[in-house]
Amino acid sequence: MKVELVILVVNAFSTWFMTGLIWFVQIVHYPLFDGIGAENFQPYANRHRHLTSLVVAGPMLTEISSSVLLVAFWSRAYTWLLWINLALVIAIWISTALCSIPCHEKLCAGGFIPATHQWLVLSNWSRTCLWTVRSLILAFVICKLLTEAN
Repeated sequence: MKVELVILVVNAFSTWFMTGLIWFVQIVHYPLFDGIGAENFQPYANRHRHLTSLVVAGPMLTEISSSVLLVAFWSRAYTWLLWINLALVIAIWISTALCSIPCHEKLCAGGFIPATHQWLVLSNWSRTCLWTVRSLILAFVICKLLTEAN
């Protein structure tokens, strides 16, 4: 198997993993923050941040690095889609750095703050949508390659 196809598969799996995870976080996990209680929230938030980092660090690093490698090594059709995909993963990282991480830091430092929680849930929709679009693009490229191979 050519290296570019291996990179594509690695990129797709890391993206699909993150897409499933972000939908769970958006629909179930973040909305439940307001039910933890003020007295337990700060320790919960700190433990949450640590454990979540353990789960997402590897797939996110795999996703962005394989996105860069994909545009660098790709020699087939749909190159423009892979450039869009790279731009989307960069947008996810920017949103994470500018919105999600600061919200989590405020919640860890100050306990449950309703406005911060509301902004975390609202701003996370951008990451949810971006990962969903990435997943669809990668599924499209893989389906096209499989169709053309027959």
